[in-house]
Amino acid sequence: MAYVLVGLACLAVGAGAAALLFRRELRRMARFLRGRDARSNARMTVEAPGRAFAELAEAVNAQLDAAQRERLEGQRRQQEFQRDLSSLSHDIRTPLMGAKGYLRLAQDEGDEAGRARRLAAAEARLDDMGALLDQLFAYAQANDPDLALDLRPVAVLPALADVLVGQFPAFERRGWEPRVDFEDEGLSVDADAEALARIFENFVANALRHGSGPLAVEQRGACVAFANEVLDPAALDPERLFERFYRVDAARSEVGSGLGLAVSASLAAAMSMRLSARLDGNVLVVELALPGERMR
Repeated sequence: MAYVLVGLACLAVGAGAAALLFRRELRRMARFLRGRDARSNARMTVEAPGRAFAELAEAVNAQLDAAQRERLEGQRRQQEFQRDLSSLSHDIRTPLMGAKGYLRLAQDEGDEAGRARRLAAAEARLDDMGALLDQLFAYAQANDPDLALDLRPVAVLPALADVLVGQFPAFERRGWEPRVDFEDEGLSVDADAEALARIFENFVANALRHGSGPLAVEQRGACVAFANEVLDPAALDPERLFERFYRVDAARSEVGSGLGLAVSASLAAAMSMRLSARLDGNVLVVELALPGERMR
């Protein structure tokens, strides 16, 4: 009996020591979490023996690592957004200051014809600024999580033709005649008609603004490709073409927000379509992949 009592006493002492060690380790871990700087790379360590504490520390560290990655990604997005805002502010301020300058010149102009030219130049700068703001509004709309699109069968070729006809004066000024080659002229797709037209308009406007040769549009299967030559392909990064505010350095002096293709990418994604871009030598090819296309 005495041996049994001694054994029970030893077990009790051992259990008490283990419980004390357990509580001490948990308190140490709690102090670490309470005192840890959220920006720190410090990780939880284990002092008590046993696999259970090691697994707990591994799980906690995994969550700390995930939170750190999320924080750093948030910082990167915020810095990128600040750069974008700075760029947009510059792009809006440039035509605004130009318009103000022409208005001052018009005030001092004694010749009526000269004053009319100054006022026309000021109006053109204000139109440029209005176009930039329209693109910014379009981008905000395209990225609205509550964006409601009216998806219904849309004939692709007529939608493209309307856009090309609307840009006829711009093509005529460049001396270009767009080439259109559709494998299936009766192709239709479930889409929002206005959103699809906006995608085509942005593709065509981008080709007119930055291209150095006539535009060619080709449809094969579920893909519609827009292709034209560019002056400096080495300055262009096709993988960034659909990023918000992305423009090549050479385009910084031109009117444009760098939002048109980003708007197109957002609208395409909302309609389960996909955009991609590549360079074939000095030819930029932008492709729109259509989902669930319908044949006549």
